[in-house]
Amino acid sequence: MRLWLLRHGEAEPRAEGDEFRPLTAKGRDEVRRSAARLLGKGIDAIYASPYVRAQQTAELVKEVLAYKEPIVTLPWITPDDDVSKAIDHLDSLSGRNILLATHNPFVSDLAGFLVYGNRQQPLSMATGSLAVLEGELPIAGAMELIELFHP
Repeated sequence: MRLWLLRHGEAEPRAEGDEFRPLTAKGRDEVRRSAARLLGKGIDAIYASPYVRAQQTAELVKEVLAYKEPIVTLPWITPDDDVSKAIDHLDSLSGRNILLATHNPFVSDLAGFLVYGNRQQPLSMATGSLAVLEGELPIAGAMELIELFHP
């Protein structure tokens, strides 16, 4: 399995609620630069948090890649979701090459847990950062960090 973890681009600091914060112009540029690294990688599925900035991030990736399939929304990859519960869901996702458009601290914690097998070593993910993980199964400590790109 190859798992691309993409933290959304920079978002506006305020909105009616955290889930409604849209990407800034800088954030859209960050996402486009990270998405360009996915060209030719054979993404099977794009999954996104229901938050506006993650949905916008996924749509930008879809546009850059000319990806034709719909984006699938996952309610369990929001900023404060439980990484151990998320891992239980990962193996059930369709595709062997999948992208998650999500948030910090969730994305940093998930990447660290999958690579290092613990929650004490989160992977540093700035806005627009893209981590590439690979392994047979998405379980704690069983995946290898292939690349970490910061736009």
